[in-house]
Amino acid sequence: MKKKITSALVSVFNKDGLEEIIGLLQKHNIAIISTGGTAEFIRKLGVSVVEVETITNFPSVFGGRVKTLTPQIFGGILNRRDNESDQKEKEKYNIQDIDLVIVDLYPFEETLKSFQDGKASDEEVIEKIDIGGISLIRAAAKNFNDVVIVPSKNQYAKLAEILKNGDETTIEERKVFASDAFIVTSHYDIAISGYFNSKSLRYGENPHQKAEFIGNLEESFDQLHGKELSYNNLLDTEAAILLVNDFKIPTFAIIKHMNVCGLATSEEGHLLEAYKKAYEADPISAFGGILATNRIINKDIAGLIREQKLFIEVVIAPDFEKEALDILMEKKDCRILKWKNSVLSAKQMRNCFTGMLIQDRDTHIESEEDFKVVSKRVPTKEEKADLVMASIAVKHLKSNSVALIKDGRLISMGCGQTSRVDALNQAIEKANKFGFSLKGSVLASEAFFPFPDCVEIAGKTGVSAVIHPGGSKNDQASINMADQYNMAMVMTGFRHFKH
Repeated sequence: MKKKITSALVSVFNKDGLEEIIGLLQKHNIAIISTGGTAEFIRKLGVSVVEVETITNFPSVFGGRVKTLTPQIFGGILNRRDNESDQKEKEKYNIQDIDLVIVDLYPFEETLKSFQDGKASDEEVIEKIDIGGISLIRAAAKNFNDVVIVPSKNQYAKLAEILKNGDETTIEERKVFASDAFIVTSHYDIAISGYFNSKSLRYGENPHQKAEFIGNLEESFDQLHGKELSYNNLLDTEAAILLVNDFKIPTFAIIKHMNVCGLATSEEGHLLEAYKKAYEADPISAFGGILATNRIINKDIAGLIREQKLFIEVVIAPDFEKEALDILMEKKDCRILKWKNSVLSAKQMRNCFTGMLIQDRDTHIESEEDFKVVSKRVPTKEEKADLVMASIAVKHLKSNSVALIKDGRLISMGCGQTSRVDALNQAIEKANKFGFSLKGSVLASEAFFPFPDCVEIAGKTGVSAVIHPGGSKNDQASINMADQYNMAMVMTGFRHFKH
């Protein structure tokens, strides 16, 4: 559905590129409403402009903080042209339609950077929090069925292309502008939230990168001891909590660069054994790692860590025995965290190009109910328990990845490879290096096998059971290979890519 633009509200901070837009609005006889400096800019171009005060019958007040926040302006934007009640109210209160809103917000982020560099004051930062502009953007974007919103100078060119061909827009075009608008407002709000809630970190992943945390870390844990947490510490600690929280039984994990390198489960009351087994899986990688468990750390575990003279960045647990805490606190730099809330945000966000990618967290945990046995041999009770554990372990490894589990412990893993064969060979090499026999172990892959090569390699090394999502057009070849080596194979239907 096309809509004709008859009036436009223009209120921008940055005037770069605006001259062309104003010329096109004038060409189509579109009435222009504007504010302050923008109105002066338009008049200097020799174009007629109506100042907002003329419509609102109220001056700009409080140093320009309140200019457009009136029913006359927002009613002109938000009234629904096809709503009979809205139209009656519009006539009653003499409100005029505004069909196009062009905004470029106060440069909050630039001012914040100047503040961080010592070149701007707190007051200057606060004054660059745009209120009227952000409200105009939200209002126009909400009513995209009738109104075009141009939320920043970055969208001027897109509007210019439309205006060169006429004074009408399609619903598809208006919806795209609205989508851009909410990206702009979301980014702006995050930047402001960061100013009020951010915690500066020493640096980012590397010393030449600046970093900060936006949010409240105390919601998730209390830091009982040690140095300030770094950017990398926080990423690794979150990965560790997510891993051990996937297990209901006592579990100990060691995380390095967001990958699990040590993992073991135990019966209640035997967490020390789980720690020993997790450490033995790869004592080299454990150096400088993150230790995490879903049970209380006692003095025996803390005493063994001290005896090992193991350098650790972070220890995190639901609680610590007093004697254990006393021992761990002997390491003055070790961060000791008491985890009090394992429930993290249901969404994951990351920057991508000039926008953001948002997805649900991968919270699925495989159970035996998910197993579809596709091989001739059915897995034993012991193999089933290890297959469940393997499926959880591989979920917490960077793709492409595999995990090898035996008797409730991770004996090796391969991750971050561009080939699953490489990941498996990496895991086998590590297992051999630390003296583990693969005979009777189980293998998990976070994605299906496109070819039977990995199953064949696993069979030759003594792996007795395999778990993977399935779904390849070549699944049968892998099944046949499993049968050839008398391996049990189960498919789950759940892939766990981790980029």
